Amino acid sequence: MAIRYGCFFSYAHGRHELMNRFKNTLADALRCYLEPYFDNEDELFIDTEQLGGGDDLDRKIARAMCESVCMILIYTPKYEAHAYTRREYAAMRLLEEERSKWYTLPSHLIIPVVMTQHPHKLPPQITGASLYVDFSHYTMATPDLKSNPDFLPDIEKMVKRIATHYQYQKMYMPSEHDCNQFVLPAVPSEWRDIPDITFPKI
Repeated sequence: MAIRYGCFFSYAHGRHELMNRFKNTLADALRCYLEPYFDNEDELFIDTEQLGGGDDLDRKIARAMCESVCMILIYTPKYEAHAYTRREYAAMRLLEEERSKWYTLPSHLIIPVVMTQHPHKLPPQITGASLYVDFSHYTMATPDLKSNPDFLPDIEKMVKRIATHYQYQKMYMPSEHDCNQFVLPAVPSEWRDIPDITFPKI
């Protein structure tokens, strides 16, 4: 198996400008700063850019995840509410477990980027990561991320994390490894208990 992508972008799709703009400007920043570290690989895999309407979605997503060094998880409350994004998270955890048998992982493969905080608290899937960054102060008025001093230190942390995993995988990935064999797992359970919203009886 050859590495084809630096990062798989996992996110809940948005219909309006804020979510789409955040995803696009984050992707642009990461591409700019990741490019010097890679040979001929694409910096990112983003489904809206690299999948066509006739594609076998599950198979193509599974292969792209397997061929990616890491995963950028754009967290919003919408992310954990969607079964498919939770499934992508679970799939990358399986890949992390597999790769930990090749070499001692220097860190987790999933890098959460918090776009919007949950009204209660972030789930442990996010806070338990060895690195997550909080970009929840991003608004429509925020200047471009790739030249914004408020965000650049965290972007640099992400880039260094991805570049480190890239070098490890190049050295230790078995030559016979076949990403065509990787399949997405079943849809995992909800990330938090559903609250009881019944009103008190009078």
